[in-house]
Amino acid sequence: MRIYHFEEIEAWKKSQIVAIEIYKVLQLNVDYGFKNQIHRAVISISNNIAEGFERGSDADFRRFLFIALGSSSEVKSMLYIACQLNYITQQESNQLQKDLVEISLLIKGFIRILDKSGPRLN
Repeated sequence: MRIYHFEEIEAWKKSQIVAIEIYKVLQLNVDYGFKNQIHRAVISISNNIAEGFERGSDADFRRFLFIALGSSSEVKSMLYIACQLNYITQQESNQLQKDLVEISLLIKGFIRILDKSGPRLN
């Protein structure tokens, strides 16, 4: 299946949903430094998928997918801290962690596909 728009990428779609959820669960949190950092990291996941896709080369896309993967891990790490500080519940953390694992697996799968396929023509 050929993808013509970054909005078709499942990892992008799911990372947008996770970003909104993190904004919601931390909406009333007053630790602005923490909140700013996790917001920046979670938004970085979908933004890097989109930016990499639009670059037009598989090498660039692959590089941006690795950046998105790193941002996903950063958010996961911060969720552990958020839970320990009682910024979010254990249940919220567990669900978001699960979602981020799924996003990471989708990104890794996309990287494997790019490694196996030839250059993209678009």
